[in-house]
Amino acid sequence: MTKPKLVFDPVAQEYFDNPYEIYQRMRDEAPIYYDEEGDFYALTRHADVAAALKDHEAFSSARGCDLAMVRSEEGPVKSIIFMDPPEHRHMRSLLNKAFTPRAIQNQHQTVTELVEQYLAKVDPDNFDVVQDFSGPFPVEVITRMAGVPEDFRQQVRHWIDTSLERQPGQIGWSDKNMQANIDSGVYYYGLVQERRQNPQDDMISRLIAAEIPDENGQMRRLDDIEITGFTSLLGGAGAETVTKLVGSAVVEFARHPDQWQLLLDDRSLIPAAVEELLRYVGPVQYNVRYTVKEAHVPSGTIPAHKPVFLMKAAANRDPRAFDNAETFDITRDRTQAQNLGLGYGIHSCLGAALARMETAVALEHLLDFMPRYEVDFDGLQRVSMQNVAGYHHVPVRVLR
Repeated sequence: MTKPKLVFDPVAQEYFDNPYEIYQRMRDEAPIYYDEEGDFYALTRHADVAAALKDHEAFSSARGCDLAMVRSEEGPVKSIIFMDPPEHRHMRSLLNKAFTPRAIQNQHQTVTELVEQYLAKVDPDNFDVVQDFSGPFPVEVITRMAGVPEDFRQQVRHWIDTSLERQPGQIGWSDKNMQANIDSGVYYYGLVQERRQNPQDDMISRLIAAEIPDENGQMRRLDDIEITGFTSLLGGAGAETVTKLVGSAVVEFARHPDQWQLLLDDRSLIPAAVEELLRYVGPVQYNVRYTVKEAHVPSGTIPAHKPVFLMKAAANRDPRAFDNAETFDITRDRTQAQNLGLGYGIHSCLGAALARMETAVALEHLLDFMPRYEVDFDGLQRVSMQNVAGYHHVPVRVLR
């Protein structure tokens, strides 16, 4: 029997349901995949994806991070993930101050309290890990840091979810996606205006007070649109990553009870478990870049002026980089290759340490709350989102 033609469609239902089968074929049969119809490329091998993530001179972020953005004439709104150096470097150094090791450590108590608060509300006989737990708590953490009042923190999560939703076959934005982006932008813009009048001890107020060099080296303040872009981006990244990672963690540990038992026996393995989850079921599947010149990676050459999918989730299961790459193993040797789950190079995730800490705290408490549990696998509902994988619904029952 001949194999069906290899087609990577980032908005196909089969891709949303199980991206890993197509990744395996792409790595083996077409490491530099070219889609004639869509006129885009995709990289799936670890060596190629890592090289492209590091080569910001050839693989530009300035046109956006998904196919619709890269193709659009007007380009994306101004935000740090859509910048190349030197502009990116100035913004990154400014925002890094919000995510220093001390700043993350200062959030530990808040994260612990929120995790305990949400777990205390659930019914052990029937609860949804994502809707009742991993959805609500991370957005509370990041929006509180940003300066969003309590009444709007959960609303931010719903705007993000809606803006990222994609129906099978839908590459561009729907009216619903656009409206969520507009509502979120208008809200954050209003909040920036408020903080200009009445500064607080929060990220928005610090961004208002900050200065960065312009193209002539003169110091300047950020404008309201820039600050709005940063805060909405941080809200999105801070909410989506941990929400999806914890939901996927509960599913994978139910499929691999021996690995859950390792954690029950030895809590010191939790950080290693977080790394393996990021490798094996990391929420961010890919980022799209645009080649501003002919680009070279170990597997070959990509022409200039093309969108390129950098498939981090495929790279993280590349057997050329990791032994038994398709096996979920929290005790694996993590020195073999770079884990690309939270990015690599200049655009690696700003809040990576915060995401790791939140996930570790969540696992610690879930081990206490449900040492034995079962997932209703028939009730699992995957998300269909632009470049994000995970679950909307993970129904669970605690076993006594």
